[in-house]
Amino acid sequence: MIGGGHYPGRKNTMRRLAVVLLAILILTACTGRGQRPEDVPTQASVEGVATSLPLTQFAPPTPYNRLVTAFASVDNRLNELAGYRYVVQLEFNGVFARTPRETSATAQAEVWFNQVASARRVILSTSGELVGQTENNSYEAVRLGPDAFLVRDGLCLTGAANAAETAAALSAGALVGGVSTATPGGRRATINGEDSYYYSFDPADLVLPALRVGDGGSITYQSGELWITPAKNAVTRFYLNLDVDNVVIFDRQLPVTGTVLIRYDLYDAGNAFNITVPFGC
Repeated sequence: MIGGGHYPGRKNTMRRLAVVLLAILILTACTGRGQRPEDVPTQASVEGVATSLPLTQFAPPTPYNRLVTAFASVDNRLNELAGYRYVVQLEFNGVFARTPRETSATAQAEVWFNQVASARRVILSTSGELVGQTENNSYEAVRLGPDAFLVRDGLCLTGAANAAETAAALSAGALVGGVSTATPGGRRATINGEDSYYYSFDPADLVLPALRVGDGGSITYQSGELWITPAKNAVTRFYLNLDVDNVVIFDRQLPVTGTVLIRYDLYDAGNAFNITVPFGC
């Protein structure tokens, strides 16, 4: 009979299901599952998610996706390239320490390289009494294989082979240093034409050969950035803004207090430049 009949088998099934559900509820109550803090799933940190997403999205390729230790000298590994050009500068503005007397200094170098020809060209310009003179000074040094040439004030210096070799070997690392350790910082950009990744670093890991702290002196990190191109195994940009107090710069005798700006940019990575004997030699 359709519509109002009795089904004993169905009723028995429903009773058994009800008994099973009741047993599960009793067991849950006995164990306290879900009532203890450790039973609650760990919630994701909003800050952690915000940090991990860019780190994952902009992670550099191996081996640059972890701690990097190759750039205590900012121009390290450049000689593995066919060629390059970079510009590096260190600038100071302030006073002689513990005095109101103002002083300043600037040293800037532009460097070209050709690996096959074993050739290197350096143009260095300096100014300020911290580097030995109050007026601008500059020189050009060229190394071509075993030979080196040095031009100052438009004159090619003869009999100065050692000085020419030393001048042609000037490096950005010797002038501004670098960073002993750095880690990926979750940013990616095209810097000076190169696909580059941003790296963060602890100020304690800065290597600053041109700065020496005097008694009671200090170097305070204000801001900076380090960019590396994994494709070229090179630093494309290294900028620093520092406050210094009672610090010796360029090994001069009198310490100074003020601000130091460091700027390094790599250009034309992989391009072999045509480097020749400088004019006048």
